[in-house]
Amino acid sequence: MFDARLHGDLQRGISKLKDVDGAAVSDAIVLNGGYLDDDDSWHEIRYTGASPDVDRDPQTKRLKVSQRWDYPDNAALKRSYERGHPIRILRGHKGDARYSPSKGYRYDGLYRITQAATAISALPGRAGEPIEICQFILVRCPEAEQEVTVVERAASELVLFDDEEKFPEKRTSQVKRLVRDTAAAHRIKDLYDGQCQTCGIRLVGANCKPYSQGAHLKPLAEPHNGPDVERNILSLCPNCHVRLDLGAISIGEDWSVIERVAHTEPRTTLPRLLIKKGHGLHPSYAKYQRDWWDSFAQEETGA
Repeated sequence: MFDARLHGDLQRGISKLKDVDGAAVSDAIVLNGGYLDDDDSWHEIRYTGASPDVDRDPQTKRLKVSQRWDYPDNAALKRSYERGHPIRILRGHKGDARYSPSKGYRYDGLYRITQAATAISALPGRAGEPIEICQFILVRCPEAEQEVTVVERAASELVLFDDEEKFPEKRTSQVKRLVRDTAAAHRIKDLYDGQCQTCGIRLVGANCKPYSQGAHLKPLAEPHNGPDVERNILSLCPNCHVRLDLGAISIGEDWSVIERVAHTEPRTTLPRLLIKKGHGLHPSYAKYQRDWWDSFAQEETGA
């Protein structure tokens, strides 16, 4: 992340740089399980500011004293809020299990700080005294405002070529909209080498390359607003992708493949979802898809 100039520090969670007037502002933060009061829900983030190392217990993450707004990292992040600067979000493998990469760090786009205020930590001090924290609320920027990095642009161009994009005049807008989901989906498709996780089929074209599609269990579009992360993506053949999107199949709590509507052809689904080591699927997304289509079934039966 440092080498790619997405974060300006090798250790600290809050990255800083100088604004046009020379004042320190923040351009990026890392979510990696830093504080108890942090809360990540993908589209909205509650982020706790920083403290000197001596003010924090390294084992329990308990703050010994209240945080200060004049601490350089907090002051820089607050100044970005006041000036309306967007913030890059980097997620590490120790963060929320629903969104974190299985290892290392991942750039997840631009967010804007909508609130910067003093709050009381849920974890009191050693003697039970209240601890004040510098708290920031960040909201994900619309896709049209998302930044396309050199690495993302290269990844998106590879996927666009692989998907045989035939309308070059639309490429710019599609890159900005698809760059993160195509990159994440491409990694999952590579992991399974094109094999469908629900029926086991592996489609291969005349060029001897496997073909599959990245399917989100919790869809990205409204009203779902699912996250664009590997833990929410399956590698599926086109048929199974459509069946998942239409609710004809779901994934059970035990990772079984549930056929809500049976195939009209002999080919059947696998009894259990094919999951390879390193995928890290999160059960909450499978539950969301099940519950969503269960609600439609209940409406049909009048339950």
